Amino acid sequence: MKYGLKKETLKTISHAISKVRSIEKVVLYGSRAKGNYRTGSDIDITLFGKNLTMNNSVYPLMDELEELYLPYTFDISIFEHIDNENLIKHINRVGKLFYEREKGLPDGRGVKKLGDVRGA
Repeated sequence: MKYGLKKETLKTISHAISKVRSIEKVVLYGSRAKGNYRTGSDIDITLFGKNLTMNNSVYPLMDELEELYLPYTFDISIFEHIDNENLIKHINRVGKLFYEREKGLPDGRGVKKLGDVRGA
């Protein structure tokens, strides 16, 4: 189980992300990225894309994830909007690439890879 999540759960979350066209990349951070998560740990993700706002990315993604009825809570942020320098350093240090949309596939079909953000 990668990040303490079943493979099917990872695919389901990635599919939900792919439906929000403004999101180009998602990075997982926090305890799940570090590997010290516990049962019930939340899923911390930060979003990347052009001109992301709460209305065109976070709220639509929250709606998609809510419909999945997963037993997890999500902490979702937009990387460019984070002003906490320690959090930015943490994401850059431990963040793992969770989702990246393939170029030319804006219709929600484009999961490029799951992996390490530093390799992106």
